[in-house]
Amino acid sequence: MMNIEDIWQQYRSLLHKFLSSKINNPQDVDDLLQTILIKVHKNLSQLNDASSVKPWLMQIASNTITDFYRQQAKHKQLNAADLWYEDDDETEHQLAKCIKPFIDCLEPDTAELLWLVDIQGVAQKHLAETKGIGYSTLKSRIQIGRKRLKMLFEQCCQFELDRHGNAIDCHKKPDGCTPC
Repeated sequence: MMNIEDIWQQYRSLLHKFLSSKINNPQDVDDLLQTILIKVHKNLSQLNDASSVKPWLMQIASNTITDFYRQQAKHKQLNAADLWYEDDDETEHQLAKCIKPFIDCLEPDTAELLWLVDIQGVAQKHLAETKGIGYSTLKSRIQIGRKRLKMLFEQCCQFELDRHGNAIDCHKKPDGCTPC
């Protein structure tokens, strides 16, 4: 059985490079590297096959990155600037006020994916890697989530669309609405 010192000496550099490719802030990379070391130490007894150390470590690293982005999403205050690129469109400001409750009505996994991709701007390819799922599977889940979100919006709001399908105006339906 391998010990923690041998594993860390052999794989620390690889883990650091992997984290650096996914996280921009060097301090966050160091913090996450420390978190991974603690997880490895706590769970080393579960590792039965020395030949599976590298995949096991990479899975721990991927899960740690996912947890990191989840925590960031939980602590970030939602505001209109996070939702839209332009500040001058009144329709977008109206929609910005109500998008979070609609996202929160979705299944937690779906809500998290839409939040990370559409609100936080996390690249789908990167998210697929960190979640350990196929890129096409992730894209599919996001598309399904967007369709569900659109259905929730359409239950409460009446949209006027331009010829490209972009919302140019919206009105709350007269019978009122509760997203969930």
